[in-house]
Amino acid sequence: MRKILYLSTVSLFALLPAAAETVVVSATRTPEPLEITGSSVSVISADTIAAHQTVVLSDALAATPGITAVRNGGVGQSTSILLRGSEAGQTLVLIDGIRLNDPSATTGFALMGDVLANGIDRVEVLRGPQSTLYGSDAIGGVVNILTTRGGENTLKLQAEGGSFDTLRLNAAASGTYSNFEFGAAANYFLTNSVSAADARDGNKEADGYHHTGVTGNVRWNASDAVSVDARVYYTYARDSYDGYPPPNYTFADTHQYGDNELLALYGGINAAAWGGRFTNRLAVIHSDSDRTTYDTVQDFYGKGGATRYEYQGGLKLDDKNELVFGAEDQRTSLDTESQYDPAPTKGTDRIDSVYAQWQSGIIDNLTVTGGVRYDHDREFGDHTSFKAAAAYQLTGSTTLRANIGDGFKAPSLYQLFSLYSNPVESLKPETATGWEAGIDQRFGDWRASATYFERRTANQIDFFDCWGVTSTACSLRATQGGYYYNIDRSRAEGVEIELAGKITDGLTLAMNYTNLTDTDRATGLQLARRPHDSANVSLTWKALEDLNLGLSVDYIGSRFDDAAHATKLGDSGHLNLFAAYTLGHGVELFGRIENLSDNQREPVAGYGAPGRAFFGGIRTTL
Repeated sequence: MRKILYLSTVSLFALLPAAAETVVVSATRTPEPLEITGSSVSVISADTIAAHQTVVLSDALAATPGITAVRNGGVGQSTSILLRGSEAGQTLVLIDGIRLNDPSATTGFALMGDVLANGIDRVEVLRGPQSTLYGSDAIGGVVNILTTRGGENTLKLQAEGGSFDTLRLNAAASGTYSNFEFGAAANYFLTNSVSAADARDGNKEADGYHHTGVTGNVRWNASDAVSVDARVYYTYARDSYDGYPPPNYTFADTHQYGDNELLALYGGINAAAWGGRFTNRLAVIHSDSDRTTYDTVQDFYGKGGATRYEYQGGLKLDDKNELVFGAEDQRTSLDTESQYDPAPTKGTDRIDSVYAQWQSGIIDNLTVTGGVRYDHDREFGDHTSFKAAAAYQLTGSTTLRANIGDGFKAPSLYQLFSLYSNPVESLKPETATGWEAGIDQRFGDWRASATYFERRTANQIDFFDCWGVTSTACSLRATQGGYYYNIDRSRAEGVEIELAGKITDGLTLAMNYTNLTDTDRATGLQLARRPHDSANVSLTWKALEDLNLGLSVDYIGSRFDDAAHATKLGDSGHLNLFAAYTLGHGVELFGRIENLSDNQREPVAGYGAPGRAFFGGIRTTL
């Protein structure tokens, strides 16, 4: 399968018949043509999200190169994204500049199961270590979600329903009024879903999911040089899940459920001088997360808070030289409690950072970028990150690119302050160095890219099991049975191939393939739940003036559920069909069939997967 996908994609790369220039902001924190960034970036547009009728954003992310989405059952269950094989907490997720990584989570990862698609303008996936501009958590890369703001005054309404008693209601508005640009969206989602514990093992209770979300994005242009931003992101979700009930304590139906609530606020002011060549942004960002689980054995609550102060400056000396620099201060807090803990877990941390990055077109067709960052963490001390990138436009349609950079992840507050903290030595940050080299080729309306990447990660934090071990640390953690420590080292390398364009005026193809080898350097084994091979194909066809049809196929190769390779997960593929018909006056009927072949292979050992499902609805743009 791997060889067939590789050879077929390379053949298309060589034989295809310049796509429109793509501008991204994630790679350099400023708007730049993709061709000069030197980094691997994929863009998921609002049109793609609408055409595929995407509900949960992680499904769209899983269709991009290098990302594996791991979901413990149906929609709403715990979901994590592994970018180029990184751990769940090693990818930074942003929405309109707000970090979604949760300080109350065990590893500080973003709760991707609660991020639904509504009011999104585009999503940029920046691959590879990116700590120079983004600091902690950016070992695998950065997922940057940008919501819609400004433009023509537009109101979008959508309602749909379908299998598993699913109901979805969306509303999104954006536009411009006087000196104000605005965007806002609200959504409601309800589904009974499937049993989290695989129904084929006798578990018949459906584990439903209920979600409400709101986003807002407003800019006041006080003058041509000064503007003020205000943004809000709020989600509330309730998910039912399964556990390990007595007397057998095996994974099975239970009546457990949890509430997840997140409120994040952004306030900022932007000022430009010297004809726009000197830009400044000063922002305050605050988020509060509140998670409660109601367990058949023990209840748990966790509260996390983060307050972040950011300054970013930009100085454009001329058309070929630009300096980006900034300073950040982040303060996080944790407060968790469960029935079995003798005392709540409380902790705080603070990271102060400064960074600078220079981008220069030193000669014709060659753009180089270099950056450095210094972080001081109150708990673990100092860390310095660097990045260097180059993009050379060999011809008007061919770009060669390469970059190397650092990533780090500070220990999570839970790892630092819980009863499982290391009793004999301080935890160090997880660190990584990665590099990549690639080629981008444009042929008329087509764009193809191929990238080789490698990343080495050290000091990864794992849990040490004290069973049968006699040591000072284990004697101090005898009640807990273990503690967190720095030990793991891993190496990820692979190839990503991406191709997109128009076959005819009405027929569009997008496809990608990832070959990943991600090994534990101590054992030589592939890390858990990382497939060697994954691929995605999407075809959209404007069959008639008012009728759009499409299909998508995803393939995930076999992998192991555990680090010891005791439990194997078989390869799986899903075929989805989607269609939309315009009635006129901005009204559109749409429908889709998910998992047409009814593939119910377990995504995680013991967990169920939705089978064939049907959905339909109506949407309008006013």
